Amino acid sequence: MTKPMNKHSYTVPCASRFRDEVNALAKVKNCNVADLARSVVLVVSHEVIIALKDPGEPTREDRETVVLKSGRSAGKPWRRKPRLQVRMGSGLAVETIRKALSLALSIERGHMDVDVASKAIKSAAVMEREAQQSLLRDTHEEMERLRNVVQALHFEPLEGALQTREQALYVLGFPPATRPDLSAVRLRFRRLATVYHPDGKDGCHQRMSQLNAAMELLRRGGL
Repeated sequence: MTKPMNKHSYTVPCASRFRDEVNALAKVKNCNVADLARSVVLVVSHEVIIALKDPGEPTREDRETVVLKSGRSAGKPWRRKPRLQVRMGSGLAVETIRKALSLALSIERGHMDVDVASKAIKSAAVMEREAQQSLLRDTHEEMERLRNVVQALHFEPLEGALQTREQALYVLGFPPATRPDLSAVRLRFRRLATVYHPDGKDGCHQRMSQLNAAMELLRRGGL
């Protein structure tokens, strides 16, 4: 039988603004403050949390007024530090809970991200750098794909003028026995013309001339 976890009620002094932001986040997430802190503690390593900057306690000027409900001073106003009441497993430092709640706010704002597998966090700068690297990889992969397409469609210019439908299909990169429709032929022509146009980096006047001739021959022949 699993032994129930001992819970402890923590008083976490914090700035009024921090308290209000944490309470607002808990309301949006339809949970309580302890749930927010507990979620962070569960998915982020303890070492990472304690290494974070502590939002700290409120300044001397930052105080809230409450009305005492019991004791001899019941009914009297009392100025105290703003705080959050968090009921969690025992053995945690108040600073750790405050840091965990600060991290929850940063994650919600998109300033931090959590790598669940390693229980580590990533700053917005790291996430942006990774996004840029991913974009570069995607761009490189797309360039490789296009290069492979061009290589697959590459043709050696034929001697003399184009005479047959098979020659026209060869120039446009279609197998000789196929009957591509007009839209497929136009798309293939545009792609190859982009590569072989004389004004381009890989331009070739001879190939471009044969592309034009192939397109015209297929048009005349009704494809």
